[in-house]
Amino acid sequence: MGQQQHEHVRVAVIGSGFGGLGAAVRLRREGITDFVVLERADSVGGTWRDNSYPGCACDVPSHLYSFSFAPNPDWPRTFSGQEHIRAYLEHVTDTFRLRPHLRLKHEVLMMRWDTEALRWEIETSRGTLTANVVVSATGPLSDPKTPDVPGLADFPGKVFHSARWDHDYDLRGKRVAMIGTGASAIQIVPSIQPEVSRLTLFQHTPAWVMPRVDRKISGAERWLHRQLPITGTARRGLLWGIRELQVQAFTKRPNELGLVERIARANMHKAIKDPALRARLTPSYRIGCKRILLSSTYYPALAQPNVDVVASGLGEVRGSTLVAADGTQTEADVIIFGTGFHVTDMPIAERVVGAEGITLAEAWKDGMESLRGATAAGFPNWMTIIGPNTGLGNSSMILMIESQLNYMADYMRQLNLLGEGSALAARPSSVHAWNRRVQERMKRTVWNTGGCTSWYLDASGRNTTIWPGTTTEFRSATRHVDLSEYEVIRAAARRKPIAEAVTQDTEAVA
Repeated sequence: MGQQQHEHVRVAVIGSGFGGLGAAVRLRREGITDFVVLERADSVGGTWRDNSYPGCACDVPSHLYSFSFAPNPDWPRTFSGQEHIRAYLEHVTDTFRLRPHLRLKHEVLMMRWDTEALRWEIETSRGTLTANVVVSATGPLSDPKTPDVPGLADFPGKVFHSARWDHDYDLRGKRVAMIGTGASAIQIVPSIQPEVSRLTLFQHTPAWVMPRVDRKISGAERWLHRQLPITGTARRGLLWGIRELQVQAFTKRPNELGLVERIARANMHKAIKDPALRARLTPSYRIGCKRILLSSTYYPALAQPNVDVVASGLGEVRGSTLVAADGTQTEADVIIFGTGFHVTDMPIAERVVGAEGITLAEAWKDGMESLRGATAAGFPNWMTIIGPNTGLGNSSMILMIESQLNYMADYMRQLNLLGEGSALAARPSSVHAWNRRVQERMKRTVWNTGGCTSWYLDASGRNTTIWPGTTTEFRSATRHVDLSEYEVIRAAARRKPIAEAVTQDTEAVA
């Protein structure tokens, strides 16, 4: 490392979505104010800033999709839209006085661990700084994935991903091709269907879609939550408890999900009267294997005369002609990709260089692994929020984030007790033992046994994204840092010669 002096902070947080802002709040509550939040965009919000497509909303109830330490009594709907969630995150930023810590338009280009100084050197688009600890909160839904389709580069029309929506482009009267049938697509389709001339949905795999029981939250309810905050807490607790009870069906008894499938089929049959279309929209895998989607408008939109469903993925583009994998051809003016994100191959992993001089991406080339979803072997004083096997299939990720914030807080306490010039490195044996237990539990889950291929699985077919248990279990597992799972590293100036250390220890005992 060079000798050039850079700004130094105790903690550098990467990203300003729920994970990053939550980490910032928790650091301040722990009395740590020497930190920055590095954000590549010009505002906070993470995925709720980036995803602004028509109809964008959360599929977790509002009162559960918010921090326990920052309840919002004024949610306007039971399932909030993107604009309300983004406004909530701006409110959290102001309420907890986080703006002085923000470094907007500071994209992290590279992070390297300095083994001598025991700190991270962080190169950003606005300069370099160093930090004792890095908390990576970039999130798995931050970098859009667009498939490499032959001929796409020569398509004469408009092309964009759902997470990079072009609001300046007018879709009215256009022939639109929607690629994908995930959580974004089922919100976009009913939102744009009335205004486009033709909408063709390229469906690689049909999704299970449950009705979305959404409604306005009345003024009386909001008044009650403001006047008696315990009522909002109780509402959140009820929503949480119901989902905790559902976990067994996903993790241990997938056959119990048959009733849920029947509800989803009824939701489809209510709107789709054409038997041929109904057949194309009916999944062949167990519900829950892929993410269960919520919508009461998706199927009615697909039944409209200006909508076609192609039961195949996009295979090739020939000028303005789109050719599906099954040979179906359609003309389009616009291609919208709702094809998800780099989840098991997060680009940030290519920008983190650890103690052995290899990147996190190289360390994870055979699959992501971390200790308790937080720390990785070979990367001292580096933590991730929403790390490997911390995702959920039926509840709120905010619950998992808050558990990881508990772990981060105790990690910082342990470093403080160890003293300046110390670092913690997750032992490879501890990381492997934790992941063996997780993968063993994963074998019985619907995500592994349901008969589908989903974004939960990595290239080798291993589920490295989902937590195979309850949020209560995860909170218990991350309540404290177990120092036996870590190697304590001391800076060179603090290391004693072995003989001297033994002599001093002997004298102390005498």
